[in-house]
Amino acid sequence: MLKQRASSGPGLFLVMAIANEQPIVFQSAQQSLYGLLHEPQQSELKTGVLILVGGPQYRVGSHRQFVELARGLALQGIPTFRFDFTGMGDSTGDFPGFEKLDNDIRQAIDAFTKAHPDLQKVILWGLCDGASAACFYASKDERVAGLCLANPWVRTEQGEAEAFLKHYYFSRLMSRDFWHKLLTGKLKVLSSLTDLFGKVKRSRQKEEAANDQSDPSAAASAPQFSLPVRLFGSLNAFPGQVICLISGNDLTAAEFMDAVNKDRKRQKLMRSKRVTMVHLADADHTFSQRQSMKDVIKQTASWIKAL
Repeated sequence: MLKQRASSGPGLFLVMAIANEQPIVFQSAQQSLYGLLHEPQQSELKTGVLILVGGPQYRVGSHRQFVELARGLALQGIPTFRFDFTGMGDSTGDFPGFEKLDNDIRQAIDAFTKAHPDLQKVILWGLCDGASAACFYASKDERVAGLCLANPWVRTEQGEAEAFLKHYYFSRLMSRDFWHKLLTGKLKVLSSLTDLFGKVKRSRQKEEAANDQSDPSAAASAPQFSLPVRLFGSLNAFPGQVICLISGNDLTAAEFMDAVNKDRKRQKLMRSKRVTMVHLADADHTFSQRQSMKDVIKQTASWIKAL
């Protein structure tokens, strides 16, 4: 039994509760992986959340976001497990990359269900490339009942350039500082734009050639296809429920929505009854503001309880 009081600094909110937090060590491909199970005081839920950390982070996360998320969900009666992938944080080995995490995720679910035998369903909660890893794994394990995808990573050279043009340069055109630098010769706009347009054209040609296929689900595990094609192919192959948390102040989120909006099949998928889209207009990539994290916990917990 551990009494916890979270810091009231930026990105955190006050939590004062009695919580059960149990360290767990498990094996994945002969490597030792370290995690922490957050047990609710009282709960009749048979559904738990496995947090998949995104980016070069360990199980605490930027500004302790995964600590706050796990404790917040536990306070809502939802068992939650967060851990370090192979080669990250306290875990041994070398990190294999987000596209090769299937065994880590499977072993983490095994450890989670062993420590909490009442679990019948598991939700994969992933941020950034952790969300992408969740998509790639989900259809391979019947225990996975749902996906909570926060600002999924679908980065391509074309997508990054187009998002930068659309979401960065457009806002810059509205800026007084931009025009001041332009008129005083402190900003080389023409060369920057020429480079970006050239990058978009070249990468679009490569991506269109690579993605020339008729069955999106068939591309879920085909490495020759682009990341967006494989990710949406994986989502098509997964029959469970999905919630997407999309930040309004994040280039990664903007790239994801651009990837959705450029393809009718993807739009249809994201508008289907099994997908819930939540747009958090003021949130950044890691939900660093206190209200943003509160919103994430609230939206996640409400969605899980409604399953």
